[in-house]
Amino acid sequence: MQIKASLKNIRMAPRKVRLTANLIKGMSAPRAKAQLAFLVKKPASLILKLVNSAIANAKHNFDIEANNLFVKAITVEAGATLKRWMPRAMGRASAIRKRTCSVILVLDELAPGSGKKKAAPEIDILKADEVLPEIKERETTKELPAKTLKPPGPAPARPHGASSKSKEKNFSRQTFGNIKKMFRRKSI
Repeated sequence: MQIKASLKNIRMAPRKVRLTANLIKGMSAPRAKAQLAFLVKKPASLILKLVNSAIANAKHNFDIEANNLFVKAITVEAGATLKRWMPRAMGRASAIRKRTCSVILVLDELAPGSGKKKAAPEIDILKADEVLPEIKERETTKELPAKTLKPPGPAPARPHGASSKSKEKNFSRQTFGNIKKMFRRKSI
C-alpha cells in the first residue's frame, strides 16, 4: 500500500533540496527520521516534517505501523521562480532568480498486507419512478415572483460642463517639452 505526502512551494532551490532528499531514498521510515534529525542542512527539517506527516497518514488512514514503512520514492520538482533585480554598477541591473520547489514523498510497506484496506463506498441505485414524483413536486411548489424594473433616471450632470472649453479652463496639462524647459540639468 503506497502512502503519499507532499510539500509545496518551499522557498529553496530544488538542487539544494535534492541533496537531502536523495539521502533518504530507500531507507526505512525510522532510519530516515534519525538521519534527517541529525543532518545539518536547511531542507532536512522540512523533509523530516514531511516524513512524519506521511507516517501519520499511514497510521491514521491505513492502520500501518511506522516500523513497517520505507521510503519508496522521493521527488523534488521545480516550482515557480520569483524574479527580482539587483542594482549593479553604471545604472545596470542583474536578475536574481529566487527558486521554489515541491517535494513528493511515497512510502510503501516492507511486509504488504498488514494494514486495513479502504472500504469501497456503497452506491444506492434509485429507479426513475422513485425520483420523478419528488422532482415534479418541487417544480410545482416553486413559483418565482415577478420582478418590477425601475426605469433609468436622468444621467448625472458632468462636473465641469459639457463643452471642451470648460475642460481647458479647469485642467492645465503640461507637455513634455514644457517640463524639459523647467527642469534642466545644466543652465544655459
